[in-house]
Amino acid sequence: MELDLRTRKSEVLVSLEGITKYYGDRLAVDNISFDVGKGEILGFLGPNGAGKTTSMRIITGYMPPTKGSVKVAGIDMLEKPVEAKKHIGYLPENPPIYTEMTVLSYLRFVAKLKKVPSNKIKERLDFVLQKCGLEQVKGRIIGNLSRGYKQRVGIAQAIIHDPEIIIFDEPTVGLDPQQVVEIRNLIKEISREKTVILSTHILSEVTKICDRVIIISQGRLVFGKYLDEIGEETEEKRIKVVIDGKEQIQMAYDIVSKISGVKKVSSEDSTLLVVSNQDIRKSIVEKLTEAKIIPLEVYREKPSLEEIYLKVVSA
Repeated sequence: MELDLRTRKSEVLVSLEGITKYYGDRLAVDNISFDVGKGEILGFLGPNGAGKTTSMRIITGYMPPTKGSVKVAGIDMLEKPVEAKKHIGYLPENPPIYTEMTVLSYLRFVAKLKKVPSNKIKERLDFVLQKCGLEQVKGRIIGNLSRGYKQRVGIAQAIIHDPEIIIFDEPTVGLDPQQVVEIRNLIKEISREKTVILSTHILSEVTKICDRVIIISQGRLVFGKYLDEIGEETEEKRIKVVIDGKEQIQMAYDIVSKISGVKKVSSEDSTLLVVSNQDIRKSIVEKLTEAKIIPLEVYREKPSLEEIYLKVVSA
């Protein structure tokens, strides 16, 4: 399967070329290359142990690759790490928060660490407290907050210096369902103005937030597509036909089965599932209409991200 590893965007903000990482004799990341464009939201998927976190740590300059190069906003991460890191906000799987500090004092401390100009610190504090929904808890000790609020503090520290690129590594792990929704909505809000890389193994997060997906398995890139392109390259076309009236389903079954290109037809209640080697939606509508059978819906059913994920990681 051809991988879509280059961005559609005219401006590239993150570029990986031939990234390889060994831990001793163990190969964790195997020669991966891809671009992320300005304003893009990239989902970086893979099972546990696939190399996602290692890749994120290399992109952010947390650790060097064994081989390969990373450029952030055109700056080589190995040659000018301090300059490159100014463009990145990073939320690791375990947020780097000091639990004995209050939310406000911690974020002020982080702002100074990230060299936010002193005359801009209050403005940035007000912004991240409002954006991340922390205004009501800004005076509380971080260690006394719920996990969901601690994650919000982690996101706030990642964006306080107003970086162009935000990288989230498993941002909803360990959260309850309500907290997952809250953090997901917060990430969607942030992603409207930033370039985002979201590393996760939760497929629903990618489909709800991202416009492009890359899948890594056993350290290798095994899939890369924009979500609106998924399924377009498959040879088999799955078409669903919803019929007006269960009594007409058998007649429709017989008619559709005889259309050229049909490989298989099955029926359930008032719906036909047609498997074909080409897109025959127009022929289906024409033949059924001739027989005075009214199709309520005729649409392509593309493979889901879950189907593709399970297929490529088990290959």
